Amino acid sequence: MSKAARDRSARERLAAERKRQAARQKQRRLLTIVLGSVVAVAVIVVGTVLIVDYQSKKGRAEVHQGALAPLTRQDDGSIVMAQKGVTKPVLEVFEDFQCPVCKQFEESTGKSILELAEQGKVKVVYRPFHLFGQQQDPIKVNSFRSAQAALCVPADKWISYHDALFRFQPAEGSEGFSPDDLVKWGKDIGVSDPNFEKCVRDEQKKSQVEAMTNYALQERGVKGTPAVFLDGKELDSTQFMNPAALRATIDAAAASGK
Repeated sequence: MSKAARDRSARERLAAERKRQAARQKQRRLLTIVLGSVVAVAVIVVGTVLIVDYQSKKGRAEVHQGALAPLTRQDDGSIVMAQKGVTKPVLEVFEDFQCPVCKQFEESTGKSILELAEQGKVKVVYRPFHLFGQQQDPIKVNSFRSAQAALCVPADKWISYHDALFRFQPAEGSEGFSPDDLVKWGKDIGVSDPNFEKCVRDEQKKSQVEAMTNYALQERGVKGTPAVFLDGKELDSTQFMNPAALRATIDAAAASGK
């Protein structure tokens, strides 16, 4: 091979090596950009989760928006929601504000229950109680405090407070439902009764919570929450966790009762 040919071959090899190096550098730059973007997205996601978590725990309770059937409190502490003159069918809801499945029930079906009552299609009776009385703290104290505070709330504020307790429900095993928060949420939704705060902090409804708990567990045989009864007959989860199924069940009960 001539000297000129050798020089040309060397230049070609050098040029090829430079192209490979340039390609590797480009790949490294792209990888750096991609990794940087991933990190940035991760930071945003984590920050958003922390903000939402903070707001969930320390946020402001909201007043329910929308029409509601009249609400009254019965002597036993239960809340009745029904249009005037509506006596049947009767939908009873036994729930514990610390119960995660109760929260799911409210998120999936709670709005439909409000609408059915407002439309005069059903009489609703809310029966909160202290299901987790045999559990260890903080589950036990969360269960009791929330039920007790709910009984301190005036009937016309019940739905707003009820929604707040489920919205701010602490994870099982974690601290939550402090007296300060329970009082604050009441004030957020407009509870102006001067005795409300004292009722919450002094646990003035303790005996009534225990009576409602005994009624649920001993007299009605409730085994878990949520427990939903229609005209005294317990419904299964396929009926009350599905809004359409619950509507159909209530409509059928109304038709059979005419």
